[in-house]
Amino acid sequence: MKRTFNAPLALVWEAWTQAEHIAEWWSPKGVRTKVVTHEFKVGGQWKYIMPMPNGQEFIAEGTYTEIIEFKKIVSSANFRPMTEGVEIQSLFEPNGEKTDFTFHVIHPTEAYKIQQEKMGILNGWGSVFDRLDVLLKSFDQ
Repeated sequence: MKRTFNAPLALVWEAWTQAEHIAEWWSPKGVRTKVVTHEFKVGGQWKYIMPMPNGQEFIAEGTYTEIIEFKKIVSSANFRPMTEGVEIQSLFEPNGEKTDFTFHVIHPTEAYKIQQEKMGILNGWGSVFDRLDVLLKSFDQ
């Protein structure tokens, strides 16, 4: 997935790396994320819980495996109960006062990737990035 956010790189990076900002956008519309663990460093753990309208909890967690400041964040990721054993890659590129953003979800097999796409993974992440865009617009720039 690719997006261009109308915000400078430093601001987009802050929204991705600070727990108080992640709580505002890392979930579907109408859901507030509870940040349980957020150790933003290589080898650091993260765990977020999203209470769903039906009362069930959606748990997202992983381990940071690569961080290049203002450029790249790579992490293992599980999104229970739907997705396990993937890698997520977030790539950031300055574009004047905007930020070009590329997001990859790496699945262990092609079949698993296809299954996840049928379940709506692209729409899910798209709505999350819409929320990130709204948050970025709310910041004083």
